[in-house]
Amino acid sequence: MPTPDAPARGARESARAATDGPRPAATGERPARIAVVGGGPGGLYAAALLKRRDPARQVTVWERNAPDDTFGFGVVLSDETLGGMEHADPVVHEALSRDFTRWDDIDVVHRGVRHRSGGHGFAALGRRRLLEILHARCHSLGVRIDFRTEAPHPDVLSAGHDLVIAADGVHSTVRAAYAHVFRPHVAEHHCRYLWLAADLPFDAFRFEVAETEHGVMQLHGYPYAADASTVIVEMREEVWRAAGFDDITPRESVERCAKIFTDALGGRPLRSHRPAWTTFRTVVNEHWSHRNVVLLGDAAHTAHFSIGSGTKLAVEDAVALVACLEEHPDVPRALAAYEEERKPVVASTQRAARASLEWFENLRLYLHQPPRQFAFNLLTRSRRVTHDNLRLRDDRFTETVEREFGCPPGTPPMFTPFRLRGLTLRNRVVVSPMDLYSATDGLPGDLHLVHLGARALGGAGLVMTEMACVSEQGRITPGCAGLYTGRQGEAWRRVTEFVHTRAPGTAIGVQLGHSGRKGSTKRMWEGMDEPLPDGNWPLLAASPLPYRPGSQVPRQLSRAQLTDVREQFAAAAWRAARAGFDLLELHCAHGYLLSGFLSPLTNRRTDAYGGTLERRLRFPLEVFDAVRAVWPAERPMTVRISATDWAEGGTTAEDAVEIARAFAAHGADALDVSTGQVVAEERPEFGRSYQTPFADRIRHEVRVPVIAVGAISSWDDVNSLILAGRADLCALARPHLYDPHWTLHAAAEQGYEGPGAGWPAPYRAGSRPPRTGRTDIPGPRLPLGG
Repeated sequence: MPTPDAPARGARESARAATDGPRPAATGERPARIAVVGGGPGGLYAAALLKRRDPARQVTVWERNAPDDTFGFGVVLSDETLGGMEHADPVVHEALSRDFTRWDDIDVVHRGVRHRSGGHGFAALGRRRLLEILHARCHSLGVRIDFRTEAPHPDVLSAGHDLVIAADGVHSTVRAAYAHVFRPHVAEHHCRYLWLAADLPFDAFRFEVAETEHGVMQLHGYPYAADASTVIVEMREEVWRAAGFDDITPRESVERCAKIFTDALGGRPLRSHRPAWTTFRTVVNEHWSHRNVVLLGDAAHTAHFSIGSGTKLAVEDAVALVACLEEHPDVPRALAAYEEERKPVVASTQRAARASLEWFENLRLYLHQPPRQFAFNLLTRSRRVTHDNLRLRDDRFTETVEREFGCPPGTPPMFTPFRLRGLTLRNRVVVSPMDLYSATDGLPGDLHLVHLGARALGGAGLVMTEMACVSEQGRITPGCAGLYTGRQGEAWRRVTEFVHTRAPGTAIGVQLGHSGRKGSTKRMWEGMDEPLPDGNWPLLAASPLPYRPGSQVPRQLSRAQLTDVREQFAAAAWRAARAGFDLLELHCAHGYLLSGFLSPLTNRRTDAYGGTLERRLRFPLEVFDAVRAVWPAERPMTVRISATDWAEGGTTAEDAVEIARAFAAHGADALDVSTGQVVAEERPEFGRSYQTPFADRIRHEVRVPVIAVGAISSWDDVNSLILAGRADLCALARPHLYDPHWTLHAAAEQGYEGPGAGWPAPYRAGSRPPRTGRTDIPGPRLPLGG
């Protein structure tokens, strides 16, 4: 779904640089002879802008198709893109504006119920009309366009031109010719889709779900003319095959889609230029330029159609490229600047597109949601539209979703209570476990009291300790806290009593773990994961594999040692109960001992504790059962897992679902879903809230409460995740290091003063931000002069 965003600074600066009238002819090493491969919107717009900037340039476009050939029907452009186009070439912008179809609403139809959300703001026109406008503009400026003509080989173009722009789409021949330099990665996904049109104008962006005997199918539709709409029908590959679409003609596919969505279409037929079921491909390139050749649009990157048009990105690429060519004295520096400017913007868009794409791939997981929450979930799926943003767009819709969710009037979702077994948390915020590496002989000291006490006073519903090690041998560093002696248990009691006495309403939980092969290392700030220079202790692990080259090689746990470790966990849990903790979390993530059994990359055992996932789960489940047996029945127990290793051959999202299912079957009250840190060669896909899709999937497939973690940094993120039903609790680490009172400040910023965020009595005077300067200076009352 195209999402109108606030104008990005880079786009605005690029637009200003490619603005108003022609300048003197290019001098020095600026390109005078330019070849554009591909006559789609991005290539044509780049050609027009370059020629407009310098009429003396020779700009030639090669397009293998005829002028009126096009894939798809409508094109959606955001206000940000249109603003850049208006600055870059008012002539094109004015021509587009005359043909735009505009609307504000999004309709979500789920199980026969339609919910409408307004205030979104879209503009669209026919793709063929867009090409006509760009063709006319290129011709008026003197750009040469060779239709029905294959471009010469990229080597030939590069030798004969100052600049070659590869705008030849997802199957780019230019990119393929220099693949060793661009290093493309093309990922195919799990859905098939068909790009169609209907001769009726939808009055909103429409998403409709059809639950058929073969599986779930969905329609994406939007108007692009006064009498026509784009219609995309999408479904997972297995549904597509089960429905027999792989065994019928294209015409029959179009007719069948019209019957499936006959209500949405009002009984009208569907049509297509070239009906072909397609699998979406996400294109990412490590590099975008090679000598004087540069990639643009789909040749460089793709983003799933559910968040926006590839045309939008291609047009923005064109504006940025031309701006960089104007701002820099030669082609190499201009192309480097173009890549530096656009890659982060595109990467952000692709992350949002990936989240949206995967949401639709897993659409079946959300069908049980109430229709209005389902609609909210769909609208916020890419994480670009958030709870607060949607409230600004459509306050009535958002308030209705909140009311149906169970939010009392004036209560943000994050401040609703949540119950785990016999423990009721007053809000959905968790202070994530954070290792302080500041204990002496495993004893938590004053820093632990101040750190955890401050964050408990800060209003979170649950504060978690760092990983408390179950044995001296199971420490990560010499500074790690433990629960393997009675003295340590008493030291922890000092912390829990402070929290319960001074921060009533806040729960405190303990995380139990064993370092496994990642132990006997320096403190984080001395060299994370680096072995100690002296004083090392022997390590134990599922298999004798060092964490990274130069790390200590652990011993493989024998059967007797497995029993010893299991009993160490149980003894630590007993001490934790006596210390007064409200919740216990078993640490089975991040490559520590129990996580090492779960991952196939770290468990190479050939006995009953290695091999299949069921066997790799055996020891962590034995430990869980031993801990649960001594942990008080009324107190909840959670498990932290790494839902993916971010490495080939490691734990997958599908494995994580089965791991979660196994722990839930053994009595886990919630799953704390993290990722990675299992192998040193991991390649995480970092980004805002990047780990939450794994928690979301586990929550809906296993039907177990989940704690979401991973770059959740704002209260808006927390509200969005909770209200959409993607998580039950949200754990935040760094935000609580930056601001121990993060939760209370989130309440104040939202104007919330209810029971979900009570200020401690000594702090109540600080519940409103202090004045920073006078704001009540009276204005002039009388006009100047006679």
